[in-house]
Amino acid sequence: MDIDEALSLIREIPDYPKPGIRFQDITPLLAHPKAFATVIENLASFGQPGLLVAGIEARGFIFAAAVAHELGSGFIPIRKAGKLPFSVISAKYGLEYGSDTLEIHTDAIAPGSKVLLIDDVLATGGTICAAIDLINRGGGAVVHILSLLEIGGLPGRTQIAQRYPEIKITSLVVS
Repeated sequence: MDIDEALSLIREIPDYPKPGIRFQDITPLLAHPKAFATVIENLASFGQPGLLVAGIEARGFIFAAAVAHELGSGFIPIRKAGKLPFSVISAKYGLEYGSDTLEIHTDAIAPGSKVLLIDDVLATGGTICAAIDLINRGGGAVVHILSLLEIGGLPGRTQIAQRYPEIKITSLVVS
């Protein structure tokens, strides 16, 4: 299966979770073993052994953990507030439809570590910017951002590029 076939399994759900939002449902892709493997191989091709791989809760975990495995790298979970059991660093961020807080453990990243940051969707950029802030504050440096899909027409890519021009951004699909 090629990458275009795999990505064609993503379906759009209009007006979910509220009117005006175009939710991108990745569950058909995840349920198809060849499609999922193809996407993981493609995402991993942007990394290299030795990079830590960070994934943003919840759907970013799915891809980031599998890419970390593929690369033989460590995985850093970036979680919503109150989900991690140890001392944390927190960052609040805005969403298309509200706000939330992300956290990582204070000891999640060795100083100077290079990090590949993965999320499922790049939309407004708020979630990814908060994750970059956490990684920076934890002593790491994001070298590449990967997203399964990017929602065109939203300012995410521009917001990230303005704040972090040194970080490369790759999205497999722009809708």
